[in-house]
Amino acid sequence: MNEPEFFEERKLVWLALSDLYLDTELQEWQFQYITGIFLKSPFNLEMIKKIDQYEVFPVLFSNLLNPAGEWAGFEEKRLVKNIMTWMEFRSKLDILAIKCIYPIYESVNRDYWKRLEEIYNQTRL
Repeated sequence: MNEPEFFEERKLVWLALSDLYLDTELQEWQFQYITGIFLKSPFNLEMIKKIDQYEVFPVLFSNLLNPAGEWAGFEEKRLVKNIMTWMEFRSKLDILAIKCIYPIYESVNRDYWKRLEEIYNQTRL
């Protein structure tokens, strides 16, 4: 498996984004923590959204569909392995499917992203 650019920083972003896919209601301290990871990374918010859409979402969105989904947190090694495997073997058709499915998910976490953007923009100033 080839590691993507800025692998260690990207891995932290993956872990932070994974909280958006837990079967729980995020608390304010979690938004602060996630945004802190975003701000420490070399990625801007638009790139982080792409990382979410094309790297994290394909691996974790099914947890949101599961009535008894993961709520305590995803195990780091397994999460990273699954994302790396996805990235290595995804096809153009897979990417097209994500482009079609992601807008449906986007509405589920719209409030989360709104809050993350608010904190991100306030903290950057």
